[in-house]
Amino acid sequence: MFAAGLEQARPWFASLGSSSFSASSNVLGWIASALVAYCLWEQLRFWWLRQQLASGKHVSGPFMAVPLVGCLVSMVLNPYRFWEEQRMYSFPGFSWNSIFGKFMVFVTDAELSRQVLSVNGKDSLLMALHPSAKNILGEQNLAFMHGPEHKAIRKSFLSLFTRKALGTYVEIQDGIIRRHIAQWLKDLHGEVEIRNYVRDLNAFTSQEVFAGPYLDEPGVSNEVSEAYRNITNGFLAFPLCIPGTAVWKGKQGRLYILKTLRGAAARAKATMQSGQAPKCLMDFWALRCLEEVKEAEAAGQPVPRHTGNPEMADTVMDFLFASQDASTASLVWMIVLMAEHSDVLEKVRAEQAQLRPDTEATITGAVLNEMVYTRQVVKEVLRFRPPAPMVPQWAQQDYKLTESFTAPKGSLIMPSLISASMQGFTDSDKFDPDRFSPARKEDVKFARNYLVFGHGPHYCVGKEYAINQLTCYLAILATSCNWTRRKTCSDDSNWKYLPTIYPNTSLVTLSARSSLASAA
Repeated sequence: MFAAGLEQARPWFASLGSSSFSASSNVLGWIASALVAYCLWEQLRFWWLRQQLASGKHVSGPFMAVPLVGCLVSMVLNPYRFWEEQRMYSFPGFSWNSIFGKFMVFVTDAELSRQVLSVNGKDSLLMALHPSAKNILGEQNLAFMHGPEHKAIRKSFLSLFTRKALGTYVEIQDGIIRRHIAQWLKDLHGEVEIRNYVRDLNAFTSQEVFAGPYLDEPGVSNEVSEAYRNITNGFLAFPLCIPGTAVWKGKQGRLYILKTLRGAAARAKATMQSGQAPKCLMDFWALRCLEEVKEAEAAGQPVPRHTGNPEMADTVMDFLFASQDASTASLVWMIVLMAEHSDVLEKVRAEQAQLRPDTEATITGAVLNEMVYTRQVVKEVLRFRPPAPMVPQWAQQDYKLTESFTAPKGSLIMPSLISASMQGFTDSDKFDPDRFSPARKEDVKFARNYLVFGHGPHYCVGKEYAINQLTCYLAILATSCNWTRRKTCSDDSNWKYLPTIYPNTSLVTLSARSSLASAA
């Protein structure tokens, strides 16, 4: 009886399956049609946007964009080749591409790059770090500030990088650099990939300079270093912030660092109120913030927001992050380029022998300022291999880039710092520290093209600290070590983007040159 009923129902089931399949096919068909229509619309839109030159010509760039994802795949597979090909569409000048449906303008002209970097506001251009930047760094991060609040906090930073403050930092930098290099000479036998060792040196130097006395609990310094490693990894990962992802780990790293630095800010204020001399950047800023609070109260005005402990923690976290990746990249390039240019290294050693007969003596700010040639080398390393290759900006409104072209609202405008550094300078593709000598003064002649530290409202406030770090590192490394480097591929076309640029490999063999090794 059941079998008979089932047999009678078979045609109904068959018709149901047929109609379900037909409905599914129709839905898939509509989705496919909509997708094709969107892709066609996207291509037409890009075609229209790129022909907005007053001359009627198209903006240079690819014939068409890859639908939906744009240049993402080629950028990830071989970032150096992608950006070099993009640069060559128009150099100097600007070219177009797309990424995830966004119209992108890549600026290679130095003057146009300066122009873009000089603008910052909610009605013009705002910095666009990464799709996950606000998740990782937080909404209140210094990189996202603009307007009066941004100007006020940057004014407060002036006390952090005075000659007195920098002199205090140099002596701290000297000690940590020496300890790390001594440990390298003791522990590293044979060839090693030096990048991570340099990263640790730089991380601990920054921590000690910025907040060292207040990171004194056991294990805190290592935890902070690991948290910054997670933050960096978050910027290299797919932009998805759920538990277990790299972005989520980066966010947790930020929360840990902020908790630690809030306590450091409170302790620094207490230390400065007790009348002690500043010993780190947090002390110098705590002293200034206490002065600003008194000034505001005396004038009957609101206390500046940035003087609160949470806000101080957020900013010092940003300083630590900014000093971490950019300076680490330059420190790695330093050791690689000196291995390639032994004549330059010997000139550095000659200057050090003249200025520092006792190479074991602590370097002071006064001595550091006399290192003319060593500083020329540092400037050239930064020009030749700018650690941050570009500084992306979002167009909040239509933005007039030139008289003949306006980038539409929502565009991603990418001024290339590398391209700017390759303009104007004599034989710009050649590593030549003498270009910055008192005789040639190319740092003065082509100052407008030297955009390594940015320009405008977000110009790097820690420029002098970064240069001192590189100079101190080179001075100690050159006088304490000999080293060779095994090159596995050309450094001219095989950079790693992490997200700052590094040599593809930095395989180094170190040996002691002085008694420093015995200090470990």
